[in-house]
Amino acid sequence: MTEQMKTVKNELPKTELLLSDFYYELPKERIAQTPLEKRDSSRLMVIDRKSGDVSHRIFSNITDYLRAGDVLVINDTRVIPARIIGVRSHRFEGGVSVKTESASPVELLLLKQLENDTWEALAGPGKRARRGDTLSFGDGSLTARVVDVLADGGIRKVKFTADPARHDSVYAALHEMGTTPLPPYITEKLENSERYQTVYSKTEGSSAAPTAGLHFTNELLEKIKSMGVAVVPVLLHVGLGTFRPVKEERIADHEMHSEYIEVSKEAAEIINTRRKNGGRVIAVGTTSCRTLESASDDSGILRPIKGDTGIFIYPGYKFKITDALITNFHLPESTLLMLVSAFYTREDILRAYKTAVDMNYRFFSFGDAMLIL
Repeated sequence: MTEQMKTVKNELPKTELLLSDFYYELPKERIAQTPLEKRDSSRLMVIDRKSGDVSHRIFSNITDYLRAGDVLVINDTRVIPARIIGVRSHRFEGGVSVKTESASPVELLLLKQLENDTWEALAGPGKRARRGDTLSFGDGSLTARVVDVLADGGIRKVKFTADPARHDSVYAALHEMGTTPLPPYITEKLENSERYQTVYSKTEGSSAAPTAGLHFTNELLEKIKSMGVAVVPVLLHVGLGTFRPVKEERIADHEMHSEYIEVSKEAAEIINTRRKNGGRVIAVGTTSCRTLESASDDSGILRPIKGDTGIFIYPGYKFKITDALITNFHLPESTLLMLVSAFYTREDILRAYKTAVDMNYRFFSFGDAMLIL
């Protein structure tokens, strides 16, 4: 039976680590602005945690580090066209909805689907998206009522309605008028939006791509399967929780936003069986890793699950099921860098990052990859 849950949060390890402990210098020219023509031609830094050896390969060489019996865990979420621009058509004033005369633009960035057609979203500017206001998109074929302004003030809870004469669902309307949101550090236009999707993306719901998976091609995955490695999907819809900047100086004071996860019964059975028989669980990306760690018990048994996770992994965390990690190079002072530092050591990861900078590796979403064994 699939375990239902509200929100998984880890029991945070005690630490005095500060935000500044995860800072490193990164020249702007190291930030990849466009994907490489061939997905698996990215560079791959391989770190052996036991020996401390560091190797420099090409991503397609990852097959040299996999073996029969292993299980490669992918996140098959799909990025939705989550950025939409419209106008405030009605403002809520004195207990009534009043039609506005101006057509000043307002932008929504959808972060997380709550239920049916209700979402958490970032709104800008916020003064045009107050509680009770109505926003209109595409000449009214899609509207959003601001149901609530959430605790931190920057996030709105909005309820969408699509005009049934023009769209058979809110998702259909989003695909017509929305655009794929790219991280703010990517300033060049993406010619093909599919390059910000993994080749195995399936279930719509993410505001950003699980970027470690962008390196895989269908041909590479077939080769991996032919080696006797199981490729098993789990699901985490990437939202604000993964990319929200850490503002607290003591990292233990940071609170992650929750994100939706799923692990099917079939996936849990394959992963548990493979691991019991000596296979390694290799997480493709921090999102797959967080899903696995959220759904595992203290003995490393993975449970089928549907719900939210607010797990925050930083040095001192004891991994329960993840044996190896494929990941990109992450932003300074980010929760993603903290997770990777927990998987090895902070000092060794920062040393590896300095090597990557010196050797002209490409960083962030469209950048190169790292395999930590």
